[in-house]
Amino acid sequence: MTAFTGFGASLAVEELEIELLLEALNQRHGYDFRDYERAPVRRKLLAVMAERGLKTVSTLQERVLHEPGAASAVLRALALAPSGLFADPAWAREARDVLGKSLRPAAVPKVWLAECAGIGEAWTLAILLHEEGLLARTEIFATMANDELLFDAREAGIDAAALAALQEDYLLGGGAGRLADHLEVRDGRAFLLPRLRARITWAGHNLVTDASFNEFQAIICRGALADFGPLLRQRVMRLFHDSLARFGVLGIDRELGPGDADAGAYQALPGELPWYRRVG
Repeated sequence: MTAFTGFGASLAVEELEIELLLEALNQRHGYDFRDYERAPVRRKLLAVMAERGLKTVSTLQERVLHEPGAASAVLRALALAPSGLFADPAWAREARDVLGKSLRPAAVPKVWLAECAGIGEAWTLAILLHEEGLLARTEIFATMANDELLFDAREAGIDAAALAALQEDYLLGGGAGRLADHLEVRDGRAFLLPRLRARITWAGHNLVTDASFNEFQAIICRGALADFGPLLRQRVMRLFHDSLARFGVLGIDRELGPGDADAGAYQALPGELPWYRRVG
């Protein structure tokens, strides 16, 4: 056997191990990653293994099935990484314009942050909608599949010492005042003001398995689609189409292509980022 042949055989075994681990997560814990892209899944699993000093995916699977806390670590690793507050100023600037124009005509607009990247993403949206004069009558639904991360988000704050550094990103994202004015500080942690936090509903929703649960004037999904395999991406795009009101806007992390479900029903909006209006 050549070195190349041996390497290929090793990868084939590892791929099988990953399939078995994902099946175990689905059957034992109810989280289905089987239709995710394998490259990011493999990368995240290898990171967990390195942290725990494990050499094979099979060993990790044994820990997931029998060791308390191991499954939680793997599920957290496979979930969407949390975003910082105003971590993407370019997106925040465009969101002010797109959402400001599209949500203003609605009496009680609803916005779905699908597979939300934690408080950073939800608070950024709440703050910019507040500054656009829309938050008081807007309902934000921030959903996650991972129950532990959902619980964390409901209780989470940020280090108050970081606010000064975040001010620049806030200004680059179109902010015109002080980021700190939207937050309150308790015991060294900063939290979104209660009147702003009250407009965010945190809820469990799994894009892989769950159905539409409301009609929205805007749906935003900025990170999860990149991890989904082709069939799963199409399933999620159909879910978004079923959930988005006519003339509502869709903000995603990649351009729609001809093969995407219901792509013909959307019109690209001006700008550098992939925002679309449903017209059909």
